[in-house]
Amino acid sequence: MSFLIDSGIMVTSQVLFFGFGWLFFMRKLFKDYEVRQYVVQVVFSVTFAFSCTMFELIIFEILGVLNSSSRYFHWKLNLCVILLVLVFMVPFYIGYFIVSNIRLLHRQRLLFACVVWLTFMYFFWKLGDPFPILSPKHGILSIEQLISRVGVIGVTLMALLSGFGAVNCPYTYMSYFLRNVTDADILALERRLLQTIDMIISKKKRMAMAHRTMFQRGEVHNKPTSFWGMIKSVTTSAPGSENLSLIQQEVDALEELSRQLFLETADLHATKERIEYSKTFQGKYFNFLGYFFSIYCVWKIFMATINIVFDRVGKTDPVTRGIEITVNYLGIQFDVKFWSQHISFILVGIIIVTSIRGLLITLTKFFYAISSSKSSNVIVLLLAQIMVSIQTC
Repeated sequence: MSFLIDSGIMVTSQVLFFGFGWLFFMRKLFKDYEVRQYVVQVVFSVTFAFSCTMFELIIFEILGVLNSSSRYFHWKLNLCVILLVLVFMVPFYIGYFIVSNIRLLHRQRLLFACVVWLTFMYFFWKLGDPFPILSPKHGILSIEQLISRVGVIGVTLMALLSGFGAVNCPYTYMSYFLRNVTDADILALERRLLQTIDMIISKKKRMAMAHRTMFQRGEVHNKPTSFWGMIKSVTTSAPGSENLSLIQQEVDALEELSRQLFLETADLHATKERIEYSKTFQGKYFNFLGYFFSIYCVWKIFMATINIVFDRVGKTDPVTRGIEITVNYLGIQFDVKFWSQHISFILVGIIIVTSIRGLLITLTKFFYAISSSKSSNVIVLLLAQIMVSIQTC
């Protein structure tokens, strides 16, 4: 009976995680796109749900929630599903959508998608050659063989994520890194943006009037059909008419300038909001946390370097050592071993959550910058691949 109750709890949490992943897909990633692939949406939500479930099972293991046999069963089940999605499903659909975007391969896209997946499997399997992870005790497609290779990828991504979080977290929350932005700076940049937009409008009006004049003269209907006639029409213009190709080049340059000015204006507004937020009580609180975690990360890096150089094995972490010093100084009765584990777990959890949050924000910005109606599906699947690889390790 307890197994059924534990299974009901796990299924309910998976449904909730699946719904949250679905909403994140609809409201965040694909909110500006009308074309959505249902398969991509389902695959992303499934990977998000099972990744969160793995993290939930780790928390349950530490806190002793649910029965041990139930935790082991659901851990095994989640691990099998994640490996199936990570190694077989997501790479195949990435190859499928890449091939679908190539017009020459569109008719045979299923065959070429299988070729891309087989190429991925070859490099994925060769990834384990430099590492001592091959064992004759396990089969070729056993869980141990797959998880060992996924672990190599996941640990590499986790190291990059940790470095990114260690740099991004203080830069995000500490007011020390904020540049001074005034209303005059924003106003001056907005004036430049408006002037650029006015210049674009005036030049496009000139182009429209030139097209109208050419239409009235009949030049539009009498376009030269030969190759040299087309070259001549582009390089030369009639007396008294506008050089449309030159004006179009100026418009393109001004539009690129306007985009850059708009991004700079948005960045200044965001910085001004961060300055105003840093003056509030919550902003001061996060500023203090930024200093605290910066010192904590620097200390961890320093001690890890010392342990590597002098071949030492760290016995106590900074949290445990700090609690021991405090307890000995105050002379109070305190279970150091019990509380140090929980406090260390909370601190590591906060660092992981802030790192993943910063990574998701950055990846979302990256997604908006390079994605289009054709490449968005591939980028979402790559995001799911990165997310589940980090969680599996």
